[in-house]
Amino acid sequence: MTPRPRPTITRRLLTALTTILAMAAVVVVNRPIVVLATDRYHEFAINRQSYKETFGHWSLLPVPAHFKINAIHAALLKTGKVLIIAGSGNNRQNFEAGTFRTIVWDPRTDGFTDVPTPTDLFCAGHTFLADGKLLVAGGTKSYEVLEKDITHAAGVMKIKNESPDFGARAFPKGTRLRADDGRVYVTRADVSVPAATKMWHGAQTMVHAGEAEVWVDAAEAGDGPIVKEPGQYSIEGLKGDDTRNLYGIAEKITRDKQEYGGDKTTYEFDPDTERYVRTGDLSKPRWYPTLATLAGGDILAVSGLDQFGRMIPGTNERYQVKKKKWVPAPSLRRTFPTYPALFLTRDERLFFSGSNAGYGSATEGRTPGLWDVKKNKFQPVYGLRDGSMTETSASVMLPPAQDQKVMIMGGGAVGDSPVSTARTAIADLDDPRPVWTAGPDLPNPTRYLSTVVLPDDTVFTSGGSSGYRGGPYRGRQRSDLLTAQIYDVRGNAFRKAASPSVGRNYHSEALLLPDGRVVTMGSDPIYDRSGKNPGVFEQRIEIYSPPYLFQKNRPVAPTGPSLVKRGEKASFATPDAARIASARLVRPSAVTHGTDVDQRSIALGVRPAPGGVTLSFPEKRGLVPAGWYMLFLMDGAGTPSPAKWVRVR
Repeated sequence: MTPRPRPTITRRLLTALTTILAMAAVVVVNRPIVVLATDRYHEFAINRQSYKETFGHWSLLPVPAHFKINAIHAALLKTGKVLIIAGSGNNRQNFEAGTFRTIVWDPRTDGFTDVPTPTDLFCAGHTFLADGKLLVAGGTKSYEVLEKDITHAAGVMKIKNESPDFGARAFPKGTRLRADDGRVYVTRADVSVPAATKMWHGAQTMVHAGEAEVWVDAAEAGDGPIVKEPGQYSIEGLKGDDTRNLYGIAEKITRDKQEYGGDKTTYEFDPDTERYVRTGDLSKPRWYPTLATLAGGDILAVSGLDQFGRMIPGTNERYQVKKKKWVPAPSLRRTFPTYPALFLTRDERLFFSGSNAGYGSATEGRTPGLWDVKKNKFQPVYGLRDGSMTETSASVMLPPAQDQKVMIMGGGAVGDSPVSTARTAIADLDDPRPVWTAGPDLPNPTRYLSTVVLPDDTVFTSGGSSGYRGGPYRGRQRSDLLTAQIYDVRGNAFRKAASPSVGRNYHSEALLLPDGRVVTMGSDPIYDRSGKNPGVFEQRIEIYSPPYLFQKNRPVAPTGPSLVKRGEKASFATPDAARIASARLVRPSAVTHGTDVDQRSIALGVRPAPGGVTLSFPEKRGLVPAGWYMLFLMDGAGTPSPAKWVRVR
C-alpha cells in the first residue's frame, strides 16, 4: 500500500518544533536566541485554531496617536459604538488647562471621533436612561493637593447671613476674613449667601441664618495661621449692621491634604448626535458617585465627595427623567463608600454587594445588603469571608438575571493597603434571608478585576493586580496579573482563558461588544516597572475574542422589531431557527472604577415559528429595566449570534 502523504500543517508543525529545539540547544552560548525561540513558540501556540477554540484570543487595537487618551469611563451606546471618557484623565495639567477629552470608537470600522467635552467628567457617575442616552453626573471641580505641597493653611469657611431683609449677599473671590488674633484668610471663589428666613412658633419669631460654604486660604504662609478649634471670623469691609449680621465660621484651618472636589454639572449624552446635552445640576456636587436605575426609570445618585472633598454622609438624590431635573431624596438616607455597586432586583430593591472604590469610613456603610428604596429599610446580608476586603473588588449579577444571584470577586483592604484577597462569594437574593456562600477562589489575590457577562451564561474576568494600583505585593515591584478566566455559572468553576498582553489595574474598564468580543482599556499604575518612578497611564486597547467566536456555523443575527414590550411576545426571523435553543437580552455596560451596575443578561422564552423564533419577554420591571438591549440567539452548543439591538418598554 502506498503511504498517504502527511498533511501540510503536520509538516509545518514538525519543522517549527525542530527549529525551536535547535535554537534552544545554543542556550549556553547565546541566551537571547532562546528567548526569541520561546516567544516564537508562544506566538505559534496561541494562534492555533484549536487553542482559540478552547481559550479564545487577544489582539491589540491600532489606535491613532491623536485618539490615545486616558480611558477613565467607557459605555456601549445603542448605536454599537463605544463612548470613552477621559475628562482631564487624572492629569492636573489637563485640568488646569481646561483640556477635557471624550472619544467615540466604532468597532465595526475601527474609526475614532472626538467629542467636545464641556467640563471635567473625570470620576463622574453614569448610567443609561430608557431612551438610550447616557446620564453623566458630577466629576471634578478641583484636584487634590498633597500635604507636602500646601504652603498656606486652608479650610472650609461657612459664611453666615442673619439678616432676612436684604436678600442674598454676594462676596467675590479674594474676600478677606479676619480672626480675633488678627490673622487673615482669603476666599478662593465667589460666594453668594442667601438671606436668613423667618419662622414663627406660636407668638415667637425665630430667624434662621442663611449660609454658604467656600474654601479660604491663609494670607500668611506657614503653620502660624493653623486653627484646630471652631472659630468665628469677621468679614473685612463691612459697615453698620452688616458687621453683626454677616460673618464666617470655620471648624478648623490646617495644612492637611486636600481631597478632590466634586462638580454638580450633569449631562445626557445623545448617541445619535454624539454630543453632551446639559441638564439640571445635582443638588450636591459629587465626585465618585454611583448612579442607579430605579424600577420606574428615574435615577438615584448616591455617595461621593462634595466640592470640598468631604464624604457626602448619606444624602442621596433622584433624577426625574421626564423633567430632566435633580431633586433631593431625604426619605432615602443611606451612607455608602464611593462608587458602591448597587444592583436593581426583581422585587425593585437595590442590592449593595459591598464592592466600592475606596473613599469613606472604614466601617460605616460597608455592610452588604438589600435596600428597600420605597420604605428606606436595609436588610443586611452576612457571611462574607474577608468581609473587610471589599474595596476595589468586582461584583456582577450572574446570568441569567432571573436567578437573582450576585457574585463578588477579589478586593482589598481599605485605603492603599497592600493586602488583597482571592475570595469569591455568591448571594442568592431569592432567599428570604440571603447570606453569602463561598465560590471558587480566583487564581490570585486580585484588586481591580474586570468582569463581563457573556451571552452564553458565563462571566469573563481579566486583569487586575494583587497590590494597590499594581504596586508592590509580596516582594514583587509590580503586581499586574496577565491572566484571564471564564467563570462557568452552572459548574461554579473558573476555567483558564488566553492571557492578555497588557496589564490592567486602577482606572481600567472592560465591556461586551455587539459582535460578542470584549474590549479592555485603561490602567493607572502607581509606579513604573522599576517600582521606583511614577507610573504612566496605559493607553493601549486590547480586545478579547471568546472561544465561541471560533466555533463553526455561528448563528446569524436575528431580524425583527426594534421595539418590544415587557410581558409580551415578539417574533424574529433567522435562517438558523431549527437549531436556536436559547435567547438572551444583554444590557450594555457603563463602567468605571470596576463599577458596572448596568450590565445584566436576561433569559427569554424561545418557541419555534415559521422562518424564525417567537420570544417571550419577562414582565417585571425590576428584572428588565426599560431601555436598549443586545438580543443574542444561541444554538444548542451555546454559540451566540451577533446581537440585534432592541428597545424594551
